[in-house]
Amino acid sequence: MKLNRRLILKLASKRIVQHCVFWFIAMLLLAAMYGVGLPGFELPFVMISFFMPLHTVYFYTIANVGIPRFLHTKQYLKLTLFLIFCVILFTLIFRLIEILIADPIVYEAIRKQDETFVWHKLDGTFKEQLFRYTYILNAFEQANLIVWVAVAIKFFKMWYEKQQAALEAELVLLRGQLHPHFLFNTLNNLYALTLTQSPQSPSVVIGLSEILRYMLYEANADVVDLRRDVEIIENYVALEKIRYEERLDLNLTINGLEPGQRIVPLLILPLVENAFKHGTSEKVGEAWINMDLQVKDNLLKFKISNSKPEQPPKKNNEKSHSSIGLANVRKRLAILYPSAHQLRILEEEDIFAVILEINLDKRLQIGPI
Repeated sequence: MKLNRRLILKLASKRIVQHCVFWFIAMLLLAAMYGVGLPGFELPFVMISFFMPLHTVYFYTIANVGIPRFLHTKQYLKLTLFLIFCVILFTLIFRLIEILIADPIVYEAIRKQDETFVWHKLDGTFKEQLFRYTYILNAFEQANLIVWVAVAIKFFKMWYEKQQAALEAELVLLRGQLHPHFLFNTLNNLYALTLTQSPQSPSVVIGLSEILRYMLYEANADVVDLRRDVEIIENYVALEKIRYEERLDLNLTINGLEPGQRIVPLLILPLVENAFKHGTSEKVGEAWINMDLQVKDNLLKFKISNSKPEQPPKKNNEKSHSSIGLANVRKRLAILYPSAHQLRILEEEDIFAVILEINLDKRLQIGPI
């Protein structure tokens, strides 16, 4: 509970700082834009400071009232009317501030520098000054420019967060598929050993519990230590060697593992499981699997190849379950390493091979901004 509260306060503080920085930069830009022709930089900066409360109230009225109340509830007509009302209201308020505060200050500052300067007020009534076409048009431009830039940024942020949420939801779904899929296939292996009353069954149960502990608790993190992920692969390979004994010719080579290397969990294990599922369990007689994992300059390259069954396996429910792993890996790679991976699948008459390359430094960050 305290951790969640601390995280919320941290995110809120970060957001406040970002907004303050934005409005300060906006003040500088507006002062530079509308201070052309005015003496010095201090005067336009002071003048703009009179309008900044208006800009901020204008923006947060749209962002915190209009968008949640009308856009999120899909009341688009009401949202349109609300925005038109805001545009008119804040343009008129802007013009009032000009007439009552900004213009007198500007003209007085100019008069102090140039004693010959004479300020001729606009002719006509206050109403005529307020609604004079050229001035109200100028007020419309200045009142809305920076606010609608901020609104555009707000809409982009909302779109981005929506995309992030969709990606997170898909990742949760894909990650959830792996657990029952892996458990289903491994329990099948354990069942095969118990049928023969193998003395190795207890070792398989212990090894399986270690792998499941990793999948259920450690693999929920965004990234894990690469050496730990490889360790789980080695444990899984050891379990499969117990099952197939001398019938399996297995070669596993690992090079380049160093401290600090991080990877999204459970990207490689489904490829290994797939090789055993299709290259060993479905093949009558001797079978072989070759695995080679190398890491250099944080570029991971994993190549796995296996023998293929002499007869194509029959299509059944188990077959459909076993295809989940490879499709799952492909989707997760597309989301998390969109431009930093290559997944190649090579299939010949008697060989099936998968080559995976990942730039570990270029993982896409999924989460709130």
